[in-house]
Amino acid sequence: MKKFLLITYYWPPAGGGGVMRWVKMTKYIRQYGWEPVVYTPENGETAAFDESLAKEVAPDLQVVKTPIWEPYQLYKQFLGRKKEEKIYSGFINEGKKESLAQKVSVFIRGNFFIPDARMFWIKPSIKYLTKYLKEHPVDAIVSTGPPHSMHLIAEGVHKATGIPWVADFRDPWTNIDFYKDLRLTSWADARHKALEQKVLRKASRVVAVTWRSRDEFVELCGRKDIAVIPNGFDDADFAQAETAKLDTEFSIAHIGSMNKDRNPEVFWQAVQAALAEAPDLQQKLKIRLIGPTDFSVRESVQKYGLESNTEFIDFVPHSDAVLYQQQSQVLLLLINNSPNSCTIIPGKLYEYLGSGRPLLAIGPKDSDSAKVVELTKGGALHNYEDVDGLKNSILAFFAAYQKAELKGSAEGIQQFTRRHLAGEFAGLLGTLTK
Repeated sequence: MKKFLLITYYWPPAGGGGVMRWVKMTKYIRQYGWEPVVYTPENGETAAFDESLAKEVAPDLQVVKTPIWEPYQLYKQFLGRKKEEKIYSGFINEGKKESLAQKVSVFIRGNFFIPDARMFWIKPSIKYLTKYLKEHPVDAIVSTGPPHSMHLIAEGVHKATGIPWVADFRDPWTNIDFYKDLRLTSWADARHKALEQKVLRKASRVVAVTWRSRDEFVELCGRKDIAVIPNGFDDADFAQAETAKLDTEFSIAHIGSMNKDRNPEVFWQAVQAALAEAPDLQQKLKIRLIGPTDFSVRESVQKYGLESNTEFIDFVPHSDAVLYQQQSQVLLLLINNSPNSCTIIPGKLYEYLGSGRPLLAIGPKDSDSAKVVELTKGGALHNYEDVDGLKNSILAFFAAYQKAELKGSAEGIQQFTRRHLAGEFAGLLGTLTK
């Protein structure tokens, strides 16, 4: 068995999308001759806890933890929040519109905590890991971000030890959708971009999770060897998908956070139009939004008179999210309406496909998400302005539901199983350690 050190901020009992990729990767990569050693904070700030994910971690997996200091308590005090309150990334305001204090805090976040609020863990971690690896050698290092401070830790350790290093980008850095919202000064913008270039150029290999993201990184740094290893789904989670009991109502579910850029105005318009055209839909329709939602989403639901048809459910453990996916009649996929919309493939897309339920997706027709939906024949995808098309898809799904004929499709989905993708990552590591 060869060994690699994984540097990750998110690890169980933390929950959410940032945890899933590497919890699942470490679950299967041993089958391909690689033993992971995980390095993660012992007291990191997290918006959600998911004890169910601990079951995914092998009891004998070595997890190394050290303390981290983060400015979140100061942030909460500044905003007048309670110590135990959750802090969501991605600019979600749950209870009210953005305040002046929030605007100021975003400015501080973007301009003083570069690349992110975990920057204070970089130097202590480099020092600790350089010493640790002398006594516990590994064959490779993998850093996964965001937060991108993890890549800077890996860069420092790679420089000190010469151990090959793979920088795994679950999301872009300066091309991420909310980068424009950070209220950056020209100096801070230049600093973010310089650090991004440093990681892209000095890593032994770079991995992206979408094809367009790979192309953007190639354009940024010039190197041609950037690999694409997408997110996926664990078929073990969906072993009962074919026998799961479907909702009796015509349910359309969205799993995950919904920030202001993901608020689907076109969807609310299409639902309103579908209700006007098919009166019997009113009694059967149930829209479930599972996860944190921005204040603007609740405003839109009220604006289009959909309160009685919409249910808001807070964060649920991953095991429960899988159950919701299997039980729902239709699964709603939203691509952020932002400059990098063509680059985004939400991790939930693969799980949606694994659930066996049809997708109703909103995003660019030429996006990487559209490519996956088309490749698997997983459902219908409509542009942001296509109200009529969305309405017609909703009505078509509803007609199939009434006949008990509403089913999903996921052709060729085995290429997106977590087990298969772990094999791809193991193969990439193998090229660095021959």
